[in-house]
Amino acid sequence: MKTFNLIITGVGGQGGVLASRLFAEAALAAGYKVRTSETIGMAQREGSVISHVRVGERLWSALIPDGAADVLISLELAEGLKGWTKVAPHGRAIINRRPIIPPAASLGLTRYDEGAIIEFLQQQGQRVHLIDATAAALETGNAKTTNMVMLGALSTLPGLPVTADMLWQAAEALLPARLREINRQAFLTGRSLGSCAGTSPLVS
Repeated sequence: MKTFNLIITGVGGQGGVLASRLFAEAALAAGYKVRTSETIGMAQREGSVISHVRVGERLWSALIPDGAADVLISLELAEGLKGWTKVAPHGRAIINRRPIIPPAASLGLTRYDEGAIIEFLQQQGQRVHLIDATAAALETGNAKTTNMVMLGALSTLPGLPVTADMLWQAAEALLPARLREINRQAFLTGRSLGSCAGTSPLVS
């Protein structure tokens, strides 16, 4: 198969690294070669976190260059904007529209222009699907399941190297038993939110 490139962005504490691991484990179970890498900037202080997941046969590097990602999923709004440069011309993005205001913006040292970010992303048309994954996660009872909502939404896109069942099987294997049901509900909710993300192939 052609190499499939997935970028997952967010901030520290949102579970983006776990989401990338689940996708990677699902792809390995499907028989593919996988390479992953993370860039974590002050993750414990809500700093940017970006995960690269590459699936295919010839994987010379774990890092995905700009303009080469088939899919971007972002657990935070501004991080989705930052990650947009990674998306290929044929690629898509699913972005949590819920912002996490950084401390510098809260203190008035910098600006977080939520409206401008959403306007830019909406201008990308059907290539960007904005969902309130945080609200969906809170409906399950825990905002920490936002990553599973996003994985559920991701699983509805065509052209992935793994199926929704494979993703959930990876989650079942890695999550503690006490957390499986709430995460399963979050995953299913994400699938319902992602079902309107479009049906055209991701990989040209």
